[in-house]
Amino acid sequence: MIVVHHLEHSRSQRVLWLLEELGVDYEVKRYARHPKTMLAPPELKAVHPLGKSPVITDGDATVAETGAIIEYLIDAHDSAGALRPAAGSAAFADYRYWLHYGEGSLMPLLVMKLIFGSIPPKTPALIRPIAKAIVGTVGKQFLDPNLGTHLGFIENTLQGRQWFAGDQLSGADILMSFPLEAAGTRAGGSYPAIRAYVERLQSRPAYRKALERGGPYRLLG
Repeated sequence: MIVVHHLEHSRSQRVLWLLEELGVDYEVKRYARHPKTMLAPPELKAVHPLGKSPVITDGDATVAETGAIIEYLIDAHDSAGALRPAAGSAAFADYRYWLHYGEGSLMPLLVMKLIFGSIPPKTPALIRPIAKAIVGTVGKQFLDPNLGTHLGFIENTLQGRQWFAGDQLSGADILMSFPLEAAGTRAGGSYPAIRAYVERLQSRPAYRKALERGGPYRLLG
């Protein structure tokens, strides 16, 4: 039995969704974040040395990192190729790119935005104006322009197409769901293709079932 070590409000929600799309039986072991720091609990280190989620156990195998988990589960449970385009096709090249892009390029910017935004409220009142000025400068000169470039790139990619790789949902879409949901406040009127894409994802029955199984899911930002 596959066990998903699932941290609330986290990227591991995508793993539950993938398993629902695959129709694979699994167990959810939930972990709560620390109420003040919002960090993962130390119990997760008993599963994987980094103490992070997502991580799954499947018999003697322990697999961490969302992209690796997606590939592992599709390899093991998608012999019909429903969630992965045929190797060597143009759609497969897109699949492989977006499967790595979400965590490799987009998420670091979103995490930096989250971290920098949390700095001023935690800064002593005497130096808070300085902290705000530094955070504002980093945002205007680096984070916001780079996020705009990436979201514009994604918006252009999604115009006229339903999914990132081919004519049907794939593991790449499941990987990309979390960063685009996390960027939801930016994907409003300026990014209608992204907004419509996220709505398509969230309307899928397997997505809704995964939310029921996973429990609390509040996005970044």
